Amino acid sequence: MASSSFSPCWLHGISSKVTAHRFNRKLFHQPLVDTSTSSLTSPILLTTTDRRWASSRPPDAQLSRSYRLSEFGYPAPVRNLLLRLKLNRSFVDASVVRECWDGQAKDICLGDKFVLLIRALGKKGMPDVAEMLFMEMKVSGFEPNCATWSALILSFANNGFLSQAQAIWDEIINSSCRPNLDVISGLMDAYGKMGQFKDIERLLHEANSRDPDLSSEFYTSAIHCFGREGQLQMMEKTIKEMVSRGFKVTSQIGNVYVIYYSRFGSLLEMETAYGRLKQSRLLIEKEAIRAISLAYIRERQFYKLGEFLRDVGLKRRNSQNLLWNLLLLSYAANFKMKSLQREFLHMSEAGFSPDVTTFNIRALAFSRMSMFWDLHLTLEHMKHRNVAPDLITYGCIIDMYMNKGLGRNLSFPLRSMNIDASPQLVTDPIVYEVFGKGDFHSFCEILMESRQKNEWTYSKLVGVYQRKMYRSNQIFWNY
Repeated sequence: MASSSFSPCWLHGISSKVTAHRFNRKLFHQPLVDTSTSSLTSPILLTTTDRRWASSRPPDAQLSRSYRLSEFGYPAPVRNLLLRLKLNRSFVDASVVRECWDGQAKDICLGDKFVLLIRALGKKGMPDVAEMLFMEMKVSGFEPNCATWSALILSFANNGFLSQAQAIWDEIINSSCRPNLDVISGLMDAYGKMGQFKDIERLLHEANSRDPDLSSEFYTSAIHCFGREGQLQMMEKTIKEMVSRGFKVTSQIGNVYVIYYSRFGSLLEMETAYGRLKQSRLLIEKEAIRAISLAYIRERQFYKLGEFLRDVGLKRRNSQNLLWNLLLLSYAANFKMKSLQREFLHMSEAGFSPDVTTFNIRALAFSRMSMFWDLHLTLEHMKHRNVAPDLITYGCIIDMYMNKGLGRNLSFPLRSMNIDASPQLVTDPIVYEVFGKGDFHSFCEILMESRQKNEWTYSKLVGVYQRKMYRSNQIFWNY
């Protein structure tokens, strides 16, 4: 719990930077309630300054007694905040405060409600109003705890006011309050977005000295922050520092290390990172497999992709069909149809059941090669396996027929499919990195954005696409 050593004097400088353009400075620092006689149910008592300011306004803007009575259902800090906002003609902000407060559960204690309100105001981009609430809490006799300070500092940090957040952080460091992991992670993310990576290191060291028991979590947050912004050298430095202090590299950190090197590093650096993960005897997870595979695909290194997948182990069950689908994709990308068919049979022999992504990888290869009979067999196989086709499957059929000028024969392959079903897209997006989006797929995405998806069926989409292609092939002569 925060002690009384916190002083609101440092907030005066913050208010001048954040709220000077929205609120009257003299009115902001003048308390609305006499704290010696106020309570949660006491009426609002305006000071002489506030009365003089309100009486100087036009008659149509002065607050009537019934207007003030509408705030009596709120605690003193919220009530005073609403009145202060209305005196400053900030009616939109006042309505937001009302909405956030009234939307909270009834069984929450009053202190937690203040914390939730400050967080909600921060998420809505109103850190100045959150600061006003904090000041009203102090004036009304509510001592803020660590949760309140944490909510206020995140409110400033998430909205880009790093100097104000740093001022609050300095107060926390010099007090008896223990900062939690959410505050440290939030500040690190804010510094990372602004490119202030040196401040992340400083914040990490201050947090470790303040709460050594959470040093491992602090290091993990810093590694995530550096990696997410592409600062691989600083991420490497942080991991070495963590290991030198006796902390172990967990599976989470090891996989994150590989993921960020696959995103921002070269293929050689990515392979080195994967080698370190293997040497540490940590199991590579599904997201890391996907990240490495995506790096190989973008560099068109499909042979290396196949070698990597075999090294991981195609018979792993915890990644479901991901490894097999990526292997089939590596062959389909180079249109090695015999190898594609062979590995598909090996997949079934290993006990893996093909899903819609598996079938669509084969269908895309058959469609690009104009292999009509093989594509029809794929549709029959999907029907036998009870795998429902999606928009990619329909796109393979329609694009192949339309590109060959056989649009009138589309009824033959479509008669065995449920064309009255609603369109759905369940294929793994990594397939698009190899084959891209077909003409029918791209057209349907644009078309379905204009209306609600539940209004469309496959038959309607096919009909609209056929009319569009028919018109595009017509020649009009203008004389």
